Amino acid sequence: MRKQTVDKNSQLYKYRHSLAHVMAQAVISYFKDAKLGDVRLGIGPPIDTGFYYDFVLPRALEAEELKEIEQRMKKIIKEKQVFERFVLPPQEAVKFLEERGENYKLELVQEFIEQGEEISFYTNGPFTDMCEGPHVEKTNDIPFKAFKLDSIAGAYWRGDEKNIMMTRIYGLAFETPEELALFERRRKLALERDHRKLGRELELFTISEEVGKGLPLWLPKGTAIRDSLEALARETEFKYGYDRVATPHITQSKLYHMSGHLPYYKESMYPPMVLDDEEYYLKPMNCPHHHMICKSLIRSYRDLPLRLAEYGQVYRFERSGELAGLLRVRGMYMNDAHLYCDESHVREELKKVMEMHKYYYDLFGLSNYWVRLSVHDQNKDKFVDNFDEWDKSVNMLREVLTELAIDFEEIPGEAAFYGPKIDFQVSNVVGREETASTNQLDFTSGPRFQLEYAGADGQTRYPYIIHRAPLGTHERFISFLIEHYGGAFPTWMAPIQARVIPVAPEFFEYADKIRMRLREEGIRAESDLSSDSFSKKIRNGTIQKIPNLLIVGGNERDKEEVTQRRYGQKEQETQGLEAFVAWIKDEIRLRRNSRPVNPLEA
Repeated sequence: MRKQTVDKNSQLYKYRHSLAHVMAQAVISYFKDAKLGDVRLGIGPPIDTGFYYDFVLPRALEAEELKEIEQRMKKIIKEKQVFERFVLPPQEAVKFLEERGENYKLELVQEFIEQGEEISFYTNGPFTDMCEGPHVEKTNDIPFKAFKLDSIAGAYWRGDEKNIMMTRIYGLAFETPEELALFERRRKLALERDHRKLGRELELFTISEEVGKGLPLWLPKGTAIRDSLEALARETEFKYGYDRVATPHITQSKLYHMSGHLPYYKESMYPPMVLDDEEYYLKPMNCPHHHMICKSLIRSYRDLPLRLAEYGQVYRFERSGELAGLLRVRGMYMNDAHLYCDESHVREELKKVMEMHKYYYDLFGLSNYWVRLSVHDQNKDKFVDNFDEWDKSVNMLREVLTELAIDFEEIPGEAAFYGPKIDFQVSNVVGREETASTNQLDFTSGPRFQLEYAGADGQTRYPYIIHRAPLGTHERFISFLIEHYGGAFPTWMAPIQARVIPVAPEFFEYADKIRMRLREEGIRAESDLSSDSFSKKIRNGTIQKIPNLLIVGGNERDKEEVTQRRYGQKEQETQGLEAFVAWIKDEIRLRRNSRPVNPLEA
């Protein structure tokens, strides 16, 4: 669940925060009236879509009971209860919570006392909660028809699996009923377009318990999409002057001590394998390997910039609870590259990387994206301790973004341990935000790996390194594209680019002749020679979102033609077979991309 990003002083934040208190009051009264026992409170913050509250309840809560709790909330809202704030000194706050039996709040208040924070409470009607606020003035300020209780989930106290499992009740809340309805429509679409659902239905990938959690297996159709994406990257990187390299899947631990991944990144790495008294790790990143390649290639500033690219398989040990289809995996294939630059090259190379991003995003019809500049803070345990170089590197990224007139939001504490980064955040057609790709400026690895070269002045220097992956990992980027296109990929990416459908068995031979002709040209084509009815064959092709269905019967056979039906279009077009071959080859070669239909506008 994303953290609340609405301004704490905004009216929407106050609505959501106040509703959390109203819901807690309603839950307590619901169980009290039923004489089922006491309710213990966890926390109840606003979130991006509304609010939630965590409870320890005397019994399990059923989904159908939410309606009754929601009715109680509406009754509370109508009562015009005033939100009143008061502050207690530390020991009085402890005593107040002890008397109420609020053991979980007591755990929090002890931390607030240690940190010297003010301890405030809010009361509305009979309900009082420890809370920093803010809230609306009175309950009837909350839009009556712009919220609803949504779902029930389990949540460990403070997110720790060693703690008690609480009952979390989620609520939706917006400023208007129309915004609430739009969100619910978006969410319904998100479920329909969920890449896990479409991946299963379209036979793109599978995850096998026998292979392991978070280790996707690409089926033939999904592999065709992967190959198309990689071919795009290979061609584009060649044009931009990249050299391709290949590196092994494992390496000795000494390399990761040199890079700093041990100890900084150890928790996200698979445990080591001991071979010949040496520790080996599955690689979580390609960069240390590329640095060793660079070390064997550069001697002077004339060797720079050096641009090394690889689609490299990497492995990261994500917690099992965080795994999610292709979006969060443990084995991933990364569109990785590292640019080794003299300081005089950095700004220009960064601009070219930004240009490459724009090319890709325009190609895929991604227009709703923005940039996040992730920078360091003063945490020396999290970031390399060279804050002069940090400031210099951050300023270079700021200058490039400003010169390119790219709006960006600066986020402290989110940098990589070795340097600041630019994250491209994309919102898909159903409104979900993802980090689609990232670029990092590394001032640390040059000295760490002794990547020395002679500068123009004859002095020994170390390169700045740009880590860039505009297409991210295959897994994450394809999960985003599945949802972006709703599974209906443009012809150049589609797993099956054309399917030939004969109207009757006597045209099977002609249909298969067309299939072979298309495959001669490298086109992913197949013919449906099954015993299904003609209408079912059309329906199957549509369900599988094949971009081009070619219908053939007597007229088409006699004239060496095909009748083309494109996905999402009602019109059909009859043309000569060779004319269609020329058209689809251009469609693939030029990577034409019809704009995905926004279902919210349909």
